[in-house]
Amino acid sequence: MMKLVTTLTQSDATHPPLVLIHGLGSAATAFKPIIPELSKNFRVITVDLPGHGQTPFDPTQPMDPKSLGRAVFDTVESEYRITVFHVAGNSLGGWIALEMAADQPSRIITLTGIAPAGLWLIPASGRLPSEAQSYYLAKILRPVIRIGLHSIALRKIGYSKVSPKWQELSYEICYDSAFAMGNAKGYFPAWDGMLGKRFDAHVPETVPVTILFGDTDNTLPYPVSQERSLAPQNCSWIVIDNCGHAPMWDHPDLVATLIKETTQR
Repeated sequence: MMKLVTTLTQSDATHPPLVLIHGLGSAATAFKPIIPELSKNFRVITVDLPGHGQTPFDPTQPMDPKSLGRAVFDTVESEYRITVFHVAGNSLGGWIALEMAADQPSRIITLTGIAPAGLWLIPASGRLPSEAQSYYLAKILRPVIRIGLHSIALRKIGYSKVSPKWQELSYEICYDSAFAMGNAKGYFPAWDGMLGKRFDAHVPETVPVTILFGDTDNTLPYPVSQERSLAPQNCSWIVIDNCGHAPMWDHPDLVATLIKETTQR
């Protein structure tokens, strides 16, 4: 069972539910910058995927995006008796959200993909060590990360490729993400779950979809990882200026606004 966190008080339970799904090697904490604003309008529920954040790794859990999406459905229903909700996901979480909307569209009200993975024509056939540099760095530095992240030099190494605004990222964002990466036992299983695959399922036009990408996304760069023909035909496709792979860090107010606008469509 995944770890879910609801961020609202009991009196706010009448708000429409919004499920947030993080990316590979990340955790629910990645959405901290946008949760306060979203909580004004939604019952925000964040998910820690298997082997990420507070959810233990379960070797019996299939880790491909479609299976993870079904696990999110099951967990939200089991924990909160919520069967229908808005969803937003970053990176792998965005791909999972797309699979959920294709698999069980009647249960997804709207979808916001925040730099979603899976939109590539040629799927990767294997792991490339160079693509796991952030993971290995976080693992190596785990014993000293709390103090080390006060160093501008270390922050540059860890975040300059993730965000063009890396110097403006708060210590909390950097620490949360480094801690999550360094402790993500599900990192490679989730990575392997993506190998040989891309998102190529059909999302019905009844589900409003917005896709957001940063103009300087070095993790899923344009054009090879931003193939618009694979996205739902009815989606709004938005490119955010001066923005990297985690738009909710670089432009939290804008991302919260775009999620709200999507839910009103």
